[in-house]
Amino acid sequence: MPLCIIEMSSNAISENSIGHIKAGQNTLTESKNILVNCIDTDIRLIYANKSRVYKIVKRAFDVVASFFALIILSPVMLVTAIAIKIGDGGPVIFAADRYGKDMKPFKMLKFRSMCVDAEDRLHDVLREKDKNGLAFKIENDPRITKVGRFIRKTSIDELPQLVNILKGEMSLVGPRPIETTDRPITEYEKQRWIVAPGLTCYWQISGRTKVPWDEWVEMDLDYIQKMSIGEDLRIILKTFPVVIKGSGAR
Repeated sequence: MPLCIIEMSSNAISENSIGHIKAGQNTLTESKNILVNCIDTDIRLIYANKSRVYKIVKRAFDVVASFFALIILSPVMLVTAIAIKIGDGGPVIFAADRYGKDMKPFKMLKFRSMCVDAEDRLHDVLREKDKNGLAFKIENDPRITKVGRFIRKTSIDELPQLVNILKGEMSLVGPRPIETTDRPITEYEKQRWIVAPGLTCYWQISGRTKVPWDEWVEMDLDYIQKMSIGEDLRIILKTFPVVIKGSGAR
């Protein structure tokens, strides 16, 4: 057989092989996209099919519980505010930009636990190993004040979020709020924002900062599937010993 025919045959085979490979890759990509869309639809359907009674009771419980918690914990919050003010004279409350239900941004309230110029200094102290998906926690963060270290360890810094709950921006139980970001968010990750963010969740009672981001997302999606009055109460009851011990807090 002439050499030119052999070369032409080889080229044809190569082109056909490449075509099949590309077609296979495109099919695989399409399959992945379909899978993500199916999962997303399933999670949304699961939440949409949750009992209306449950959703009403959950919201009513949020309002009543957060209202009385603010009254009962007001002495602790007052002492904390005074300590922060005496510490460096800066603002007592820090309003952090966070994604809420359906990724609608809102201002999440916290007692300020860092120095006043903490955000300006972020890039100076943030290391790659401190990043955890869309979140980050800096170990031994030098921006944290003396008062801040204590209120973070005891989760007192989170108490102003009871106001967010009263306003309907948050719930007592739900995926923890994540800061707004320019980094890409996958369709799979976006599912965790189908419900309102919460003060506590599976992540809170399962190690907090020790939990990798992918596992964190899985926990949130698992909660959306299992959410019920009983499950919410179970998570709330498990939160108290975790907060008292300061497990996984930074």
